[in-house]
Amino acid sequence: MTHPTTAPDRRWWTLGAVCVATFMLLLDITIVNVALPDIAKDLHSSFSDLQWVIDAYALSLAALLLTAGSLADLLGRRLVFTLGLALFTTASLLCALSGSPLFLELARALQGVGAAAMFATSLALLAATFQGRERGTAFGVWGATTGAAVAVGPLVGGVLTESVGWQSIFLINVPIGIGAIAATLMRVEESRDPEAAGVDWAGLVTFSTGLFLLVFALVRGNAEGWGSPLIVAALAGSALLMAAFVIAERRNPQPMLDLTLFRKAPFVGASVAAFVLSASMFAMFLYLTLYIQNILGYSALESGVRFMPVTLLSFAVAPVSGKFAERLGVRWFIAGGLALVGAGLLLMGGLQAGDDWTALLAGFMVAGGGIGMVNPALATAAVGVVDPRRSGMASGINSTFRQVGIATGIAAWGAIFQHVVRDEFVRDAARAGLRGAQQRGGEVADFIAFGGARRSGNPQLARLGEQAFVNGLNHLLLLAGLLALAGSLLCAVLIRPAGTAAEAAPAVGSQAASARV
Repeated sequence: MTHPTTAPDRRWWTLGAVCVATFMLLLDITIVNVALPDIAKDLHSSFSDLQWVIDAYALSLAALLLTAGSLADLLGRRLVFTLGLALFTTASLLCALSGSPLFLELARALQGVGAAAMFATSLALLAATFQGRERGTAFGVWGATTGAAVAVGPLVGGVLTESVGWQSIFLINVPIGIGAIAATLMRVEESRDPEAAGVDWAGLVTFSTGLFLLVFALVRGNAEGWGSPLIVAALAGSALLMAAFVIAERRNPQPMLDLTLFRKAPFVGASVAAFVLSASMFAMFLYLTLYIQNILGYSALESGVRFMPVTLLSFAVAPVSGKFAERLGVRWFIAGGLALVGAGLLLMGGLQAGDDWTALLAGFMVAGGGIGMVNPALATAAVGVVDPRRSGMASGINSTFRQVGIATGIAAWGAIFQHVVRDEFVRDAARAGLRGAQQRGGEVADFIAFGGARRSGNPQLARLGEQAFVNGLNHLLLLAGLLALAGSLLCAVLIRPAGTAAEAAPAVGSQAASARV
């Protein structure tokens, strides 16, 4: 419930604590990318290890986001928010102390659990604390915070990694997290929903386990063999669990994911857009980072600077497109933005061995503008076709689709990338008579992606390695671009103007801040 008697200082302390927590959890989605090559060197990671460093966080965040919201309504939003902060802070320390890839991956998964609790309660805490015009101001500040976190992530990651070490990108969360916990306990008031239902355990278990098995199969498919019993069992288990999840949600009177929302075509379109944007553009940052740092030889800081055209343009375009989207309708901003993302990815393609990072610049700028067009309109579309009382769940589902897109996108692109790079390199090495290189087998993608060929001292091996990597990256850019364009067409069909314009008004005002998440 809203507390109209909440003291003004307490209200702004609440806003501060929520914004700090949101900044940290979103920063940890983007800040890690530029540190991955250094992490790989220090921990002797494989290519699949790097995928899991990102996917472990995205998976636990996606799997627990809706459940954390239900728990917060039941037990208390401040309590769940504080526990999430404590868990995220502790996990950040564990990440910094990691001495092996597995330890880091487990710590990242724990970070994702804390992030889910923080993210799920952020808007609810603000809604319970602010009212009237002040609520709009609070949501606006929160929205600007989320956009800033995404925009500065690569640069902050580059500065910290190069000046202090990759561990610092996690250590910086510890003092900030402790301060946020203290502020929350002293200044933030508790709120809960007296009519809250219990936790949907069947939905939680089937969804999270099914999603994990799918990502596991995609990450390990090349190494184990796509026809191996392990991979076949993982894919079959994922399909069965997802089917069980649908059945469980249809039977549960209080499901964590209300499937009836998907009867509305605009809501389906918004979910498609959230998934496609993450799977096409954001999942590609891992592979673009490896290219810029390990193939072209730029440092972490130099790499972070070179990603700024994407993040700054998306940050600059978002508020402008948000205003126009409210007046003109969200349909063409989502469809048009995804079309720009697709065009940007296709512009990045066609790379040749010997190209510098500037070959990516035009694509970066076009895709960055597209992201800025999609994000504000996407939040409006996600909540604008549902009853205002269900806007929290609608926003949570949209955020879940974003994280699922990142996790499955990174895994799927990785499977294709490893296959193409290995085949290209082994074929070209055979033609060149480099027998030792041919015998690397499944390690080829790791060897090349981590700069082994470039640092080998053998110019011929370095050239073949760069060519194989570039060919693999071109494949991904083409497929990701086509995915974004297909998503654009689907959204243009599904997000009909009549489905959003008339119904958006009640919910948009309270949820517009989530536009940049």
